[in-house]
Amino acid sequence: MSDRLPTQVLVSALLRQVNDAGGFGAVLAKGDPQAGAVLVVAVNRGESRLLERGIGPDGRPGLIDSTPADDLTGYWQRRRARDPDLWVIELDIADSPRLAAEVLGTG
Repeated sequence: MSDRLPTQVLVSALLRQVNDAGGFGAVLAKGDPQAGAVLVVAVNRGESRLLERGIGPDGRPGLIDSTPADDLTGYWQRRRARDPDLWVIELDIADSPRLAAEVLGTG
């Protein structure tokens, strides 16, 4: 058994943190409840970025900016088509990268 919390629990906790901080969070696509990867659409003042867990330049786990040059929605939809276990969540709050890193265990 893994020490890692199920993805469904992490996503729920993240959405609750965002809501408690006065922001808005929504699940755009549900993935595998136990072990799906999470792609975060971080919205702040109309600007959107895609963040996901990965290995940072220092070799430690972190949130990696995966924002494409164009067609952000098309990008995550194509990713989701290839990986049905992928969770896609949108967070509309100023500090979404920090909140996501804390809850997803990368910060």
